[in-house]
This record gives sequence, C-alpha cells and structure tokens, in this order.
Amino acid sequence: MMGPRQETQAALFYEFCLEDHVPQDHLLRSIDRFVDLSDIRQFLAPFYSSTGRPSIDPELTIRMLLVGYCMGIRSERRLCEEVHLNLAYRWFCRLDLGDVVPDHSTFSKNRHGRFRDSDLLRHLFETVVARCISEGLVSGKRLAVDASLIEADTNRQNSTAKEEWRPDKIDPDGAPRAVREYLETLDDAAFGSATAVQPKFTSHSDPASQWTAARKGPAYFAYSANYMIDTDNAVILDVEASRSVRQAELGAMQTMVDRTKDTFDINPERMIADTAYGTGPLLEWLVEERGIAPHIPVVDKSGRTDGTFERADFTYDSHNDAYICPGGKELKQSRRAYTNSRTPKADKYGILRYRASKADCDGCQLKSRCCPKEPARKVTRSIHEPSRDVARNIHKTIDYAISCKLRKKVEMIFAHLKRILKLNRLRLRGPCGAKDEFHLAATAQNLRKLAKLIPVQSPTV
Repeated sequence: MMGPRQETQAALFYEFCLEDHVPQDHLLRSIDRFVDLSDIRQFLAPFYSSTGRPSIDPELTIRMLLVGYCMGIRSERRLCEEVHLNLAYRWFCRLDLGDVVPDHSTFSKNRHGRFRDSDLLRHLFETVVARCISEGLVSGKRLAVDASLIEADTNRQNSTAKEEWRPDKIDPDGAPRAVREYLETLDDAAFGSATAVQPKFTSHSDPASQWTAARKGPAYFAYSANYMIDTDNAVILDVEASRSVRQAELGAMQTMVDRTKDTFDINPERMIADTAYGTGPLLEWLVEERGIAPHIPVVDKSGRTDGTFERADFTYDSHNDAYICPGGKELKQSRRAYTNSRTPKADKYGILRYRASKADCDGCQLKSRCCPKEPARKVTRSIHEPSRDVARNIHKTIDYAISCKLRKKVEMIFAHLKRILKLNRLRLRGPCGAKDEFHLAATAQNLRKLAKLIPVQSPTV
C-alpha cells in the first residue's frame, strides 16, 4: 500500500539535540577530546580593549579554523557555509541550531591583529604537542627533519627580474601587508639573510617567497614548510616557515632543535635527515655543540669519474696531520721548515690542502692512476672533517639502515599535508601568512594523530 504524501508542516516547538546527531565515530568527535582551549581567554586578555562592543568568541574562531584545516576546507568563505550547514561542525564549534555563524572577515581581522601579536597559533601548536607528550606518543630519542615546498599565492607573470628589483625604493607606508613583512624580514636568517644570492625573479604581491624550480618542472614562487618529527609515532614536534633555499632550511633545523630543547626539554640521541642536511658546518654543530648523532648522508664532492684515485683512497694520519697515498707516501700541508712553528690556516671556505712531494710522485709507479696531468697530487680536507667522519662511521651501522626507513615518515606527513589537508598552495601571503598556515596545519595533523592512536572509550552501560 502506498503511503500518504509527506507535507512540511510548521511546528510550534522542536526538541533537537546536536549531541544525538553526531556519529560516535566521527573524526571531529575523536579530535574534540584533545582540544583544550580553556586558557585562550587569559592568554589573549592583554590584547583586547576593556571598552567597546564585545568581540566574537576567540575560542569559536579557533575551533572553526581547526575544522577547516582538519577537514581540508581551504576557503574561509566556504568554511563559514559548511559550519552553518553541517551538524557535526556546529557541534564541534559549540554552536546551537539558532546560533549565527561569524562572517568570514572575522578571521582576517583577528589574524592580522591580536592572533599574530600574541603568537596564539604557536601557543596552540605547543599545547597540542604537550598533549602528545603527556599521552606517551613521544620518546624524544629519534627525531627526523625535512622540508617541503608549498606554492605561494602569487602570479608568475606579476614579478620583476633581479636586475630591476630595488627593495630600497619601496615605500612601506603605501605597500601591501605582505610587502611590508618582506621588508621587515630582510635581516631574518630564515628569509632575507639566509643567502646573499638574489632569486632570478621576485614577486610583487609576495616578495619573500622564493622563485624555485626544485621539482625539475616549471619554476614557481614557494615557501618551505620545515617539520621536525618524533619517529616513534610521527608526531610533529616543531614547524618553521622559511625561504625555499638550502641555507634557510638548514638554519630552520637548528632553530627547531634549540626551540624544542627549551620548550619541551627534549634531547634527542640521533637526528635523521637526507643529504641536503649533510653539510660540514651543520654536522659540526650537531656533533660538537649539541651532542646529537647525525644519521645523515655526508655531502661529499671528492669523487672522481676519470678512474684516478679519489680522496677516499688516501688514509689520514691524525697523529702527524698528513695523508698517506696508495703508494705509501705522505701528503702534508707544508714541507718548509720554519724557525718558529706555524699552524696552517684554512681558506675562507674552511678547506685545508695537503700536497705530495714532486720527487715522490715522479718516481711513483701509480702516477698514471693518481695525477697523470699534474706534477704532484693534492688532497683537500675540511676543517669539519672529524664530524663528517662521525657521520660516515654511523652510515656503516645497522641503526643507520633503520633510520633510512624511519626517515620516510616525515615524507609521508608531507604527502598527508598536501593530499588530505589540501595544503599544496598557500592561501595567505607573506612570511607571517606562511607561518600561520603551517602552524595550523601541523596542529591539525597532530590532532588527527591523537584521534587515530588513542581510541574513544566505549560508554559504560
């Protein structure tokens, strides 16, 4: 029998509970257990006026931003629409059916004002990391670090070549916000002073972004998202925004190591990274200044392709500060006898040069395989070679093979960042905009990690 047609009829009273309409296995219900914003009002109190119209609840703003980043909603206009329509989103944001969703402009006003002045998003990120530590997800023994390129919100055609770019001619008073932030970071180690090399092109809308072709494809403007994770459960311990150049990424790693030590008192036993981090100064910093074992491939350009002996074929004699060639002869920095002993100095690049005697090379049967086009063989050595040797010795161990597998975890986090959270292109401009987006994304990833690893306890009957 066909049922009667259903017609909508207005009712005088409704009994509706959001709690009953959010599934128990919903992601936001699992995440909500770990979102603690109880201190946010006290944290922001100095940045609010004591008079005037009451503002939008800052906890509501933060909860809406977390919904956007956890669920991969990139547009703040669309986020407001989704929170208005989705019951689970309303429940997470503590909004009842009759409550009005704030306008999208609220995010911009708070972000460019009190949120950045108070560094609230950094505080939120560290609060979630502290929760991960208290839940036993972090041991702090084995850390991994890496950087990933995130495309900036720029137009490649709206740029200027380095020959024509004149930052000293920019008027800060009439410049956009992203340009003013660029001018303020010209001396910042993560941006302007990371390297003296000027990029090929500079964007007009976001000058701090880096013109790069690192992906072996068409060049574009980008920032680098630097992550440092604990490899036990791939929890993100720190995040830093920088220019997409190696020097800035190396500096970001040092910043994250020191900041994690100061904030959470974490002293790792080993640091895991790829070859980009295997420079002599950084290995020296890890080994000598921080006492961290570098599970990092060493950057070594001493290899040869012409079949002659490489530097690895020479043995270093630390007692006599000399190299022993395959023919058994010594290579020294200086062969001249001085009345007062002199210590040879490295050049401006930190390189020491060892030379063989021409008489030894002329009578050597291995000259054709050693230096066929030179009168005597020369070998270079970095002043950071002891720390590089430490990394080379670690490379031969089983622990290093394990570290190579653990290093993939940070790469998987970047894949999750771009594919699931859809952060393959920034929405905000300037160094502060990149910093805000990276902190919110890392916070969302840690919250999702907590929800995944710590299951919801079934209610007792």
